[in-house]
Amino acid sequence: MSDEELKQYLGTEEITVVEAMQRIDANSAGILFITDAKGRLAGSLTDGDIRRWIIKTGKLDGRITQVMFRRPRYLLKEESGNAASYMEEQQITSVPVLDTKGKIVNIIFAVKKENDKAEFRKTLRGTPVIIMAGGKGTRLYPYTKILPKPLIPIGGIPILERIFHRFYRYGVGDFYLTVNYKKEMIKSYFSELDIPYRIHYVEEDRPLGTAGSIKLIEESFDAPVIIANCDTLIEADYGEVLRFHKESGNDLTIVSSLKNITIPYGVLYSKEQGIVSSMEEKPMLSYFINTGMYIVNPEHILRIPDGTIYHMTDLADQLMSDGLKVGMYPISENSFLDMGEFEEMKKMEERINSGSVQ
Repeated sequence: MSDEELKQYLGTEEITVVEAMQRIDANSAGILFITDAKGRLAGSLTDGDIRRWIIKTGKLDGRITQVMFRRPRYLLKEESGNAASYMEEQQITSVPVLDTKGKIVNIIFAVKKENDKAEFRKTLRGTPVIIMAGGKGTRLYPYTKILPKPLIPIGGIPILERIFHRFYRYGVGDFYLTVNYKKEMIKSYFSELDIPYRIHYVEEDRPLGTAGSIKLIEESFDAPVIIANCDTLIEADYGEVLRFHKESGNDLTIVSSLKNITIPYGVLYSKEQGIVSSMEEKPMLSYFINTGMYIVNPEHILRIPDGTIYHMTDLADQLMSDGLKVGMYPISENSFLDMGEFEEMKKMEERINSGSVQ
């Protein structure tokens, strides 16, 4: 591994949690190795470590030294020939190789086995999934004058088909699809495909919001229900999201994505009498945003009113008002792809065409 390649997997103890998430996003390996002031291995950090820390503290402004694992496994240069067996023994997917001064000179990654893939785990088998596909997609006009938003192709495949396929890999066999605008076109498209899952259409005769149409489903559920939009791709382990929801005791879990926004100006901070206390050039603000993917316990679906416009955010507000537990499952910025607007749709297509998103 060249020095330039090595840099993408390394970070210093001075970087922030947000910076670490960005670097892990960029290297696509799910890990960052942290070095001290002398360049020696000081710790390791995975996207899972960051997620657990954010869930525990609710903070984004922490330092990496608060989050990182301080006893990372490693090999010396003369031991690197045993890397494969060492990683299998330690149940890790990467290992840094150190020189005699403790500096990282290489990183070896395990070769993925076929049975490690999510589609072989089927962790969502039996889980009901509801996809909201009834909107007009007005922000994508004039595309949506011709096609309903769920059928707009991204990388040659309609976005809705991609969403179905992702859930199917985790064992989902039945989907409830709420439809309204150009619904016959959607039904016709999927009727002509040889698909290995079943689609149960839930037809609105008028818009009912992101939650209102759920009450049109005649079947009752006895397990947590996943609800998702038809215009977003979530790069996460869906089985892990469901496990988190159950183990945390949440009544509703919202999948949330980091969003970094750079202010394109120099920002002034002031105090009394208009005195400037400091300045900051093009600062970056970081937030967690709602991706539109939820897991809700089945009994709370009964709270959704019949025949009226009602959104999932209304349900979340109602649950919180009643003192029930609404939690979030954080994912990185690059793990959320949205095609709700032209610029975002272009980014999604570029990433899919590049092969970085399946």
